[in-house]
Amino acid sequence: MAASTTAPSEAQHTNAHIDPAAQVSSAGFVPVQTRSERPHSFDPDDFGAPTGREVNWKHTPVAKLSPLFEVAGAGDGVSYSFGSGEQYVSAPLAAGDAPRGEVFLAEDITAAIAWQGATEALHIRIPREEEVAEPVFLAIDGLGADRRADAHIVIEALEHSSATVVLQHTGAAQYSQNVEIIVRDGAKLTVISLQQWQDEAVHTSAHQARVDADATLKHFVISFGGGVVRVNPSVELAGAGSEGYLYGLSYADAGQHLESQVFLHHKGPHTKGDVLYKGALQGQGAHSVWIGDVLIGADANGTDSYEANRNLVLTEGARADSIPNLEIETGDILGAGHASATGRFDDEQLFYLQARGISEEEARRLVVLGFLTDIVQRLGIPALEAELLAAIETELAEVNA
Repeated sequence: MAASTTAPSEAQHTNAHIDPAAQVSSAGFVPVQTRSERPHSFDPDDFGAPTGREVNWKHTPVAKLSPLFEVAGAGDGVSYSFGSGEQYVSAPLAAGDAPRGEVFLAEDITAAIAWQGATEALHIRIPREEEVAEPVFLAIDGLGADRRADAHIVIEALEHSSATVVLQHTGAAQYSQNVEIIVRDGAKLTVISLQQWQDEAVHTSAHQARVDADATLKHFVISFGGGVVRVNPSVELAGAGSEGYLYGLSYADAGQHLESQVFLHHKGPHTKGDVLYKGALQGQGAHSVWIGDVLIGADANGTDSYEANRNLVLTEGARADSIPNLEIETGDILGAGHASATGRFDDEQLFYLQARGISEEEARRLVVLGFLTDIVQRLGIPALEAELLAAIETELAEVNA
């Protein structure tokens, strides 16, 4: 994506209603089905409020997200504080101030609203060739379930730098958020988004990233809390030799809706990508949605890519929707594949453990921990790993109570 020198809201604006399903009634029109073909705009009016029939909203409880379909106004629904790394915060960015808009293109109404509502974007900037040992830790605390906020956050790792940035969401709010990630040549960046909201929270977030030559991005979406949480990562491996690792973990309780629509675009040659999302669900009305799209572009020769989603349904009344998609536009690749599986406990695993004197309850606990720990251990932050494992134990105690 080319850098923007004018305000994207002006450059991308169109007068027509651009939501694909909204145009189905037009004679001969076929709705856009692939992620790569979705239209973009920074004007919320171009999208209109979703009805739930649109391809990118049909698995989402849109009525519960309706507070996010209007700009927040004062935007005082959350507070921000840094546990560490505040020295890497640069001056805030208005629309049109580089690098804001260099990568980001809003592809739905909540992203467009977050762009308009966030008059100033928070800019986290890792200097060239600096290796940041301690994670940059940003706490985002909701100030009330009836309070609104819009945000745009830019995370930029300059050439040959190395850092980890953690965004932790707690409390309750009605929060629309964009996260724009730029990984310059040779940089190594890890971004971890933790959703530990209270049950009343409503949260949508569009993460869009570009990874340049010989750079690496590790991206995590960890969702445990919130009433409705929709975090959609989109990563473009633009430079030759770039790598992207997209990992996710969710644990949905009764009445929770946790969703991620993931897009990995192999654009440059000799790129490598790995997508793995895992989820557990328990309780009546627990719902998770994962839609994974991988596009291997025409110039992405030598690509190696794989995506997978695994879901473990622990009780009756829970539902997991899982949809993997793969587009390949070149025949010169090292490998590409996708997989999806949703099911209950593996009876053979349970039998094996019980045959060795382990109770059924403990056997189920061990199976779930083994299933989810795979993602937790990839974080590389021991204190955070311990915190998340404790949270999983708490969830398991509730289902076994």
